[in-house]
Amino acid sequence: MTTMDQIDDGSVLKTQTKRNRVYQNGDKFWNGLTSTLLIVMAIVMILPFIWLVSSSLKTQNQIFTYPPQWIPDPIQWENYTNALTIKPFGLYVVNTLKIVILNVVAVVFSSSFCAYGFARIRFWGRDFWFGVVMATLFLPYAILIVPQFIIFSRLGWIDTILPLTVPLFFGGGAFNIFLLRQFFRSIPEELADAARIDGCGEFGIYWRIMLPLAKPALITVAIFTFLNAWNDLLGPIIYLRSPANFTVAVGLASFRSTLDVSWDLQLAATTAVIVPVLILFFFTQRYFIKGIVMTGLKG
Repeated sequence: MTTMDQIDDGSVLKTQTKRNRVYQNGDKFWNGLTSTLLIVMAIVMILPFIWLVSSSLKTQNQIFTYPPQWIPDPIQWENYTNALTIKPFGLYVVNTLKIVILNVVAVVFSSSFCAYGFARIRFWGRDFWFGVVMATLFLPYAILIVPQFIIFSRLGWIDTILPLTVPLFFGGGAFNIFLLRQFFRSIPEELADAARIDGCGEFGIYWRIMLPLAKPALITVAIFTFLNAWNDLLGPIIYLRSPANFTVAVGLASFRSTLDVSWDLQLAATTAVIVPVLILFFFTQRYFIKGIVMTGLKG
């Protein structure tokens, strides 16, 4: 190699090194900017929750002081005791858990069963009927209240949990069907073909192969169902009449009256009700994220 070639190679190496440094500096800048924006957004998102917890430990007058006092002085721990005893929240929690458990079981199994049919079984008009199911997402719940109430009242289901649980055993909701269908379509068809060769039927493939593999998506659907049932206020208000059947959401709403609102007790009870949801998400967040990410791998 001549001296001129060595000089050219050295120049190219130096140029490439400079470019790499520029790229690295650029990556560090954008990574730092992204991290800063995420931290700022996280702080903005968590501020309302911090204010909720802080206000739940204040007196009624301290809640509305301006500027806000973030650290309660003195701390009113009795707000939680009063809030959870002035109303039978133990009974409300039990009633809510009954509805939540039935809803989760109904939605997970019925929606996965329907989703498997739309994803794996070929039948006439499959895409058309799937489109019809998806079209129900455009129907506002408000326009279904009156006909559903008439049906359930004639069945004698008013003031029971049946209107809040039984319908979910028939399909489990269009969104859940769509979510699980997309996940089932991402599972290799060869697994089902191998099971058919071994003599396994469609239900056996669904039960023994698809459901275990769809665990992240099923947990995601279960979390969505839990949140909807736990936070549902409209349904229990419409169908439940007796205080003995009230749910947590109705119990929280009962702190408000026409003339007065006990905001200290309201915020303390609200904070206590949010805790189960936070615990659930804390222990299932990796399945939740995995289920959402893997849902769209195959159209």
